[in-house]
Amino acid sequence: MSSARKLPEAVWEFVVGDDWRLAAAAVAAIGGAALLVALGVNAWWWVPALVAMILWLAVTR
Repeated sequence: MSSARKLPEAVWEFVVGDDWRLAAAAVAAIGGAALLVALGVNAWWWVPALVAMILWLAVTR
């Protein structure tokens, strides 16, 4: 396998790992924070709150 194909697969495996839902939730949390900041909201609390909620949901699932 060429190194041009190995790198994207390695990045995908690192980011997504075993659960694609956690990766999608992380992207949504960062995107939501960016949207809140663009609207002028002080959104430092957004990502830690969502990460705590997402991890709790993942553990209880």
